[in-house]
Amino acid sequence: MKYEVAIFDLDGTLIDTIEDLGTAVNHSLQLRSLPLHNMEEYKGMVGHGIRELVTKALPESLREDGAYVDSALKDFREYYSSHIDVHTRPYDGMVELLEELHSAGVCIAVASNKFQEGTEHLIKEFFPKVDFVAIFGNREGYPLKPDPAIVREVLSRSGVSADKAIMVGDSRTDIRTAVAGGIDVIAVSWGFRPKEELSEALAELSPSGRLASSVAELLGFLMEGKKK
Repeated sequence: MKYEVAIFDLDGTLIDTIEDLGTAVNHSLQLRSLPLHNMEEYKGMVGHGIRELVTKALPESLREDGAYVDSALKDFREYYSSHIDVHTRPYDGMVELLEELHSAGVCIAVASNKFQEGTEHLIKEFFPKVDFVAIFGNREGYPLKPDPAIVREVLSRSGVSADKAIMVGDSRTDIRTAVAGGIDVIAVSWGFRPKEELSEALAELSPSGRLASSVAELLGFLMEGKKK
């Protein structure tokens, strides 16, 4: 049985955003003469929204200072908004995968913890031929993943039941979101989290979930439907 809706995480799943994110945070840190981080370090900080990202990048002694975090976040957001797609690109094969799913009649949605405006901008820039049923980022008044509200919202908008839906992501957060929302999950190994971490999360949270090591493998899992 083929899935009728596929919900994709954005950063680390559909597109590689780490260099633009890390560069923007480093810009904010540099303005304050604070230590910078490399891109590998930033891979462990992303996934929980930009406020959490900026907070984690600050020295521990400053993380509880709300006004300081607000100021650093403001500078990050101003820089990132105007440099959001300098280095960011879709992972090889992801544009074609979404277009093939769309052609096969699968509803496609995005569920991201990136701020809404940035999520919409990048989706429209890199996937212009795909008709998404929903593009949801971090919106005021809505909880972030792993809260399952975003899954329920996609299901409501698409008119698809949970047993015919699947989530694709690159982190434990995405796996937890799928489990909480009562839908299947596929983790992808090319994103921001180590393959071993994903395997452990699947074993712990969703033993029936699968790990895709290539776009071709991901497409096969999606098109064949539920794991027997």
